[in-house]
Amino acid sequence: MNWLYDLLWHETVAHTILIYCLVIVVGVFLGKIRFFGVSLGITFVLFAGLTAGHFGLSANHRVIDFIRDFGLILFVFSIGLQVGPGFFSSFRKGGLSLNILALIIVLAGGLTTVTIHFITGASLPMLVGVMSGAVTNTPGLGAAQQALAQVSEGIQSTGLPDIALGYAVAYPFGVLGIILTMLIIKKVLSVNIRDEVMSFNQVQHPSDTFPEKISIQVTNPQIFNKSIHEISKLIKSEIVVSRVLHNGELIAASSDTLIYENDIILVVTQKGIIPEVIREFGTESDMDLTAKSGRLVTRRIMVTNHDVFGKKLGYLKLRTRYNINITRVYRSGIELLASPQLRLQMGDRLTIVGDEKSMEKVIEELGNSIKRLNEPNLVPIFLGILAGVVLGSIPIHIPGIVNPVKLGLAGGPLIVAILLSKYGYKFSLVSYTTPSSNLMIREIGIVLFLASVGIASGEKFMSTLVSGDGVRWMGYGAVITFLPLILVGLISRIILKKNYLEICGLLSGGMTDPPALAYANSIAQSEAPSVAYATVYPLVMFLRIFVAQLLILLFVQ
Repeated sequence: MNWLYDLLWHETVAHTILIYCLVIVVGVFLGKIRFFGVSLGITFVLFAGLTAGHFGLSANHRVIDFIRDFGLILFVFSIGLQVGPGFFSSFRKGGLSLNILALIIVLAGGLTTVTIHFITGASLPMLVGVMSGAVTNTPGLGAAQQALAQVSEGIQSTGLPDIALGYAVAYPFGVLGIILTMLIIKKVLSVNIRDEVMSFNQVQHPSDTFPEKISIQVTNPQIFNKSIHEISKLIKSEIVVSRVLHNGELIAASSDTLIYENDIILVVTQKGIIPEVIREFGTESDMDLTAKSGRLVTRRIMVTNHDVFGKKLGYLKLRTRYNINITRVYRSGIELLASPQLRLQMGDRLTIVGDEKSMEKVIEELGNSIKRLNEPNLVPIFLGILAGVVLGSIPIHIPGIVNPVKLGLAGGPLIVAILLSKYGYKFSLVSYTTPSSNLMIREIGIVLFLASVGIASGEKFMSTLVSGDGVRWMGYGAVITFLPLILVGLISRIILKKNYLEICGLLSGGMTDPPALAYANSIAQSEAPSVAYATVYPLVMFLRIFVAQLLILLFVQ
């Protein structure tokens, strides 16, 4: 049975794989169990890792560090790819207020740490380590350790406090505390998740902007005998005329099609401006032109050709070249009006009206190949990760701060992924992943990260916790975690009327906490938490590192 002993206790590749698989399986399984109606989901992998580490099931620390960091990179990079296309519009809509609230979370955490120091007399360096664990920010811990070493040059290294122990003790409640805060706000303020999802979708994609079709009889003399191209210049509304019934003959509309008196046209436009469009053309018709198809057919064609990715519909001139009409674009569960300024993305489904022969030519140009869509774009993804690691490693020097600030292995890849998903087409880099593939990468990344943190911390966790100092540090960490979160959470909801899903993303991003974001995503089934998280994460990462160093430099003599 020596082989079994070697497998369980010797630091081999097989041993490392065994430990990680065991921790992840147990953690995911137990995470599905509900306690008082609440389940922690994959966050429970952290506690499974702590248990394994406590009982001596560990691995080479360098290997653990690599798996931890690579798992974190996979998680944040997939988040960036997911939220990138809508990130900038969301930032314009509410990004400033979210970042101000995140700033309050960071400053309140630092102020709470200093207050605990003066009230209790606890070592500030150790409290900074506790704060880094309480806000689940590893780069902040590293920055504090470097700053402490610099201000303590005259002290032997053995005389420096091991602030990483404070970090390890405070980290579990740091993860749990954010989730508890979400649950408390939800319970106290009677939040309905389904209503919040609908509210978020209404704000991001108002129902008035959804495309809708209407049949109109032309009675406005200003429209008579003019082409659709000329009419589009006369009216202010954004419309698509897809079919025209003239003298009993139904034809597919093109920009050169002339509109005559009493013609009946099928118009696709935004729901909120339908009455205005009817007034500009004439009167609403009871005739349903979609039922009078004739030789026209309607197809949904998927964009899978890399050559058209990122190009505007108007630039492709599909309407004039093939005598077809594109009325709607279906993207990420939302229907959009097919305006000439709309840029195509991989996976878009276009609703197209035309004859069969024209449709075949359009399919040839757009792709419409599910097989091609399912092919992984590995080069852009790993090139993006490479660029993210480089960006996160660039030192940013700030006057008065001894050590330079870095975005780190989380901030750099996140920013690059957002930019790649939004502007990658300009460099012929298609980073599209199917929703299922993105979810798979994201979940694998976060469980590897959680398992690594748990296994690495478990060895000293219980011994530190059962000591008097360990219990106090955990208590201090709980205060540092909870007070800023509950303060900002209640302000965001009660005073600023923020969407609950955005608040969950804000709290997760304010604590730079991927496990809490994973939990928020699991209860929301919406991209709202991820968008808010990505909006505040870069600033928060910078501030967490800055504050951790600042507390050491200002208060440690």
